[in-house]
Amino acid sequence: MTPRRPVDTGDPDRLYMITGGRHRVDDSFDLVTLIVSECEPVPGMQSEHRRILEVCRHPAAVVEVAAELDLPVTVVKILLSDLLATRKITARHPRRTPTGAALPESALLKQVLDGLQNL
Repeated sequence: MTPRRPVDTGDPDRLYMITGGRHRVDDSFDLVTLIVSECEPVPGMQSEHRRILEVCRHPAAVVEVAAELDLPVTVVKILLSDLLATRKITARHPRRTPTGAALPESALLKQVLDGLQNL
């Protein structure tokens, strides 16, 4: 049996260089926040920023961007903060359900599940 690899296999020095030494993550990005490019990459732009703009030509979730760049989500959130501050991307946050929102009753959900299983 092969041993499991750690989740974050990025070289710490490389990650430090990518983020410019920053380590605080902006809480404005959730894993499912949709990111959309607002411009094309320009010459001289950091390669990771360029790649994010390319990936986000069509809406992509933060977690998808991180997977595409093969970088930890926290690093991608820092890079996204840079791009958001310069208005190179827009972020569409998921809607929050009000705490008192009416949820379907479990009996109804069970009936739906039973119906789907019978298909």
